[in-house]
Amino acid sequence: MKEITLGLFAAMFFAVTFILNRSMELAGGSWMWSSSLRFLFMLPFLFLIVLFRNNVKQIIVEIKKQPIPWFAWSFVGFVLFYAPITFAAAYGPGWLVAGTWQLVIVAGTLLAPLFLESVQTNKGIQKVRQKIPFGAFCISLMILFGVALMQLQNANGVSMQTAMIGVLPVMFAAVAYPLGNRKMMEVCGGRLDTFQRVFGMTLVTIPFWLVLSLVAFIQVGAPSSDQILQSFIVAISSGVIATTLFFIATDRVRGNQKKLAAVEATQSTQVLFVLMGEIALLSTPLPNGMAMIGMSLIVIGMFMHSYFTKKMKTKQPPLTRLRKEQSV
Repeated sequence: MKEITLGLFAAMFFAVTFILNRSMELAGGSWMWSSSLRFLFMLPFLFLIVLFRNNVKQIIVEIKKQPIPWFAWSFVGFVLFYAPITFAAAYGPGWLVAGTWQLVIVAGTLLAPLFLESVQTNKGIQKVRQKIPFGAFCISLMILFGVALMQLQNANGVSMQTAMIGVLPVMFAAVAYPLGNRKMMEVCGGRLDTFQRVFGMTLVTIPFWLVLSLVAFIQVGAPSSDQILQSFIVAISSGVIATTLFFIATDRVRGNQKKLAAVEATQSTQVLFVLMGEIALLSTPLPNGMAMIGMSLIVIGMFMHSYFTKKMKTKQPPLTRLRKEQSV
C-alpha cells in the first residue's frame, strides 16, 4: 500500500522533531522559540512551492470563503498539536514524549464517529455516521502496547511529576493533530492539493506564532544560533517534508476509516527512529530485551495493517462507499 509507505517516510522525518526539540531544551533553549521558529521557517518554503505551482490565488480564495473553519481547525491541527509537544520536551525526555505521542494512532481511530460519510444503499445515497474500525483499532492497540514495552527500559528514572508534565500535553496533542487534519480535509473538500492545504494552515496560524515568539523574546531574549539552526532543520524535515508526506497519505484514504487508521498507525515507527537517533546523537543506552519485544510488536502491527488494508482494497465492491465525507 503506497499510502503506508508514505506514512513510514513521514514518521522518519517526524522523528527529527523529538530528537532536536529535546536537544534544544538540554542546551537551554526556550520551548516557545522551538515552536514558533519551526512554523516561521516553514512559511517561506511552502510559499515558494505553491508559487512555483501557480496555486497561491486559489488558497486565498478558499480561506476567504470559510475563514472561521480555516482558522479554527488550523489552530487545532497545528498550534494545539505542536505547542504542547515542545512544552513537554522542556520537562520530559525525548523517549517519553515520542512514546506518548503514539496515542495518536488510537485517538485517530476513535474520532471516526465524529464524521459522516455518503454510502450507496437500496434507498439511494444516504449519510451515515462512520463506525470505529474494530480490527484496525485492535491492531493499533497492539502497536501501542509495543510502544509501552519500549518505554519500560527508561521509566524507572523518571519522577511522577516529570511523567505527568511530559505526558498530559502530548496526550492533548495526539487528539488535536488528527482531528485538525481530518476537519481541514473536509473544509478543503478536495479542491486544494496537499501543498496548498499545508501552506494555508501555516499561513493562518502565523499570527499566533508571532505572538508566541514575542513572548519568548521578552522572557528569555533572542534564540541562540544553535537553536535557530536546529529549528530550521526541524522546519524542513518535520514541518515541510514529513507533514506533506503524511497529509498526502491521509488525503488519499480520507474516505475509508480502516485505511486511514493504518496510515496513522505508521507514526508508531517514530519511536524506532527516535531511538536510533538518540543512540547516535545523545548517547541513549541500547534497548534491552523488553524493548526488543516492543519493537517487534510495532513491526508486526504495521505488517498486519498493511496486509489487511491491501486485502480489503481488493475485496471492496464497486460503488459501495463514496470517498466524500461530511462533518457533523
